[in-house]
Amino acid sequence: MSSEKAELKLWGGRFTGKTDPLMDLYNASLPYDQKMYNADLDNSKYYTEGLLKVGLLNQEELSEIHRGLEIIRGEWKSGSFVEKQGDEDIHTANERRLGEIIGRHIAGKVHTGRSRNDQVATDMRIYCREALESLSQILRDLIGAILQRAESELDVLMPGYTHLQRAQPIRWSHWLNLYASYFTEDFKRLQQIKERLNVSPLGSGALAGHPYGIDREYIAGKLGFNGCIGNSLQAVSDRDFVVEILFWCSLFMNHVSRFSEDLIIYSTAEFGFVKLSDAYSTGSSLMPQKKNPDSLELLRGKSGRVFGSLSGFMMSLKSIPSTYNKDMQEDKEPLFDALTTVEHSILIATGVISTLDINKEKMFNALTMDMLATDLADYLVRKGVPFRETHHISGEAVSKAEKLNLSGIDKLTVDQFKEIDERFSSDVADVFDFEVSVERRTAIGGTAKSAVLQQIENLKSQLV
Repeated sequence: MSSEKAELKLWGGRFTGKTDPLMDLYNASLPYDQKMYNADLDNSKYYTEGLLKVGLLNQEELSEIHRGLEIIRGEWKSGSFVEKQGDEDIHTANERRLGEIIGRHIAGKVHTGRSRNDQVATDMRIYCREALESLSQILRDLIGAILQRAESELDVLMPGYTHLQRAQPIRWSHWLNLYASYFTEDFKRLQQIKERLNVSPLGSGALAGHPYGIDREYIAGKLGFNGCIGNSLQAVSDRDFVVEILFWCSLFMNHVSRFSEDLIIYSTAEFGFVKLSDAYSTGSSLMPQKKNPDSLELLRGKSGRVFGSLSGFMMSLKSIPSTYNKDMQEDKEPLFDALTTVEHSILIATGVISTLDINKEKMFNALTMDMLATDLADYLVRKGVPFRETHHISGEAVSKAEKLNLSGIDKLTVDQFKEIDERFSSDVADVFDFEVSVERRTAIGGTAKSAVLQQIENLKSQLV
């Protein structure tokens, strides 16, 4: 080689001139892909076992390589790994350090038949698999915290809203189950993505496959994969699993944002339904009376950050020709940032829901009798009147109460109800009971205690 710097690069043999220092910086990914060090070391560990099987390494060489890899793992873990100029990425850094420990002659055999193209694709899948497993565990905790509240606060009634207008009475537990349901669907999607991405690209080379007949299935099994990607071109260039994860992160953060918005509204003085713990609130630098729901606002705000990661990477990916292109290096920063943001968001949301206080009296006092207008219509349905007719009759009752300046339709007398429709009788008074209203809705997904408890048990069963 005519350049010492070129000699240090994995790809340097073709080049005789030095790289622009800015290009070195622009090209480097070690500052963010070093978090894949464990995946990369496992990649090399089991790939070299595959090289042993086809006679490209002997047992003594394999033992030395494995010894060196574990030393490097310890250095990364302890924070003592020393990065050097020329360490473009985690793969280059690990291979350079391995040569320093066991000698470049043996270390130089590690990359036989392997390209950074299949190496990075494998590292990414290993890293993502482990990250999704970690997210699954803490997401399960968030759902569990919501369901625990739903069980313990089953008797609390509150208004349910459509168009942010009071609509019908519901249980607070029913509202909690709403978001437990969203997050449970997110949990299930996470398992599906983890299953789909768990196939190995390793042994595909740069794009055309492996020239030494390496046992890809053996290596895949050792690395915990369920099988191999069947086409070497796809193996090195597929980043659909990154898009899926970023989409999952975006959808989850959309759910978290809506969850946060509800609680922000419910925590205002105008509502007063919930009160956040001091641990998840901040004050104002000017107004000492303020208690701001900053945790919830950050959850809502960070959703935009994650959405941006998805849309940005999609724009990077959309016009890349086959197979591997350097554009794909842009997968890591948005992915890692989104995964970190989601992890922190789950933990914050779990803390918020576990520690907030509810004001049962304010929730109940926010219920108004006009919210039972549908129950009034249902009263006549039970007497055989078609619903379309009863809906109109109930509307007349609401209008009559307003015209008479009554505080609610429950203040109409039986005679006044009969003026609207003769089929009303004295038992109409039984309609105006919020607990009776929610308890009538016993069908699956309803607000009756039995239905709410069934929802809770169904959700628990999906988290195993």
